[in-house]
Amino acid sequence: MKKFSTLVLFCIGFLAYSQGPNLSKDYDAVADKIIEWRRDIHKNPELSNREFKTAEKITEHLKSLGIEVQTGVAHTGVVGILKGKKPGKTIALRADIDALPVLERNDLPFKSTVKADYKGEQVPVMHACGHDAHIAILMGVAEVLSKNTDKINGTIKFIFQPAEEGPPPGEEGGALLMVKEGVLKNPDVDAIFGLHIKSQTPVGTIRYKSGGTMAAAQSFTINVKGKQSHGSEPWSGVDPILISAKIIDGLQTIISRETKLTQEAAVITVGKITSGVRFNIIPESAEMIGTIRTLDQGMKEHINRRMNEMVPAIAKAYNGEATIEIRDATEITYNEPALVEQMLPTIKRVAGEANVQSQNAVTGAEDFSYYQKEIPGFFFFLGGMAAGTTESFPHHTPDFRIDDSGLQLGVRVLTEMSLDFLND
Repeated sequence: MKKFSTLVLFCIGFLAYSQGPNLSKDYDAVADKIIEWRRDIHKNPELSNREFKTAEKITEHLKSLGIEVQTGVAHTGVVGILKGKKPGKTIALRADIDALPVLERNDLPFKSTVKADYKGEQVPVMHACGHDAHIAILMGVAEVLSKNTDKINGTIKFIFQPAEEGPPPGEEGGALLMVKEGVLKNPDVDAIFGLHIKSQTPVGTIRYKSGGTMAAAQSFTINVKGKQSHGSEPWSGVDPILISAKIIDGLQTIISRETKLTQEAAVITVGKITSGVRFNIIPESAEMIGTIRTLDQGMKEHINRRMNEMVPAIAKAYNGEATIEIRDATEITYNEPALVEQMLPTIKRVAGEANVQSQNAVTGAEDFSYYQKEIPGFFFFLGGMAAGTTESFPHHTPDFRIDDSGLQLGVRVLTEMSLDFLND
């Protein structure tokens, strides 16, 4: 009988552990706070590397919880360090904190009316990508975990990262600079988790992909040199606009005829062409800027090589000259398969198995990839579209909006993932 009782107690204890600690009261305690924080941050957005007030709000909150705080990381970044009652591994949780130069069209009581300097101009500013939600979620996770250090075997780093959308011209920033400044050291981080709210995914849903999940992003600049002439006598000049059109056409054949799209998606987009001053003058030069998106390192290298070969060759065929410069913006956001497999049971337990869905890779990019280049990471997507919604709007648009009811799941998932990883 004594042996049977011991076995029963062991099974009950194991079941309780497999279901995770009961933190329902702590989750309830932050439910209204995370909505309040998110709306206040939404109303007061700040651009990349200029997130001064946002950083102050985060810092004040973390200090109020007794969490060790580092400020001024990668310009305006904030890092909180929470040590558990027992030694163990170190996990990092990341939220991006910058907004975008977008004019908000929503009719919300917390609508942004902020303007700020962007490339020498005063522009409207909006949290048009959901970073305000990411901040509020991670602030909520920090509050819950700070009340449960007895359940933590190890250390948790809360990384509030500036400039995910890219630093201003001439400045460093974002995840790359945070890594450079040692955010994954002292103590060394064993794994990192991050999420992104999605305006077109239903609230309560979590989507993920093992392996390559978001594209490496590169930008490029092409300068074309021709020969200026009167628009009525094109034979007396070399038309850089015509050459630009031929280059654009040629670049698309790299995707349509040389890239194995059944393996992974790839994109080359020319987003801007600048040339000429008058309708009847063939100009001397043209400039094109654009982006490259790839999900496979080998494909990335092939596309880069072919662009460098093709651009000057096409220009030469039309008696002109052209140069191309390709710059890295982000790496491939790569979810370590072993880490995904390890954490999926936790996510399914919290969100419900039917609400956790595998998805295809996307050609959007994330500088979270720079952390994953150094250590194993898992980046997933959190539903932010209200139930019954008939129309939702993409990220980076004036009408972008999310439903606050989706934030609570984000807090619960990141909290439980942290505890399960450290206590495994």
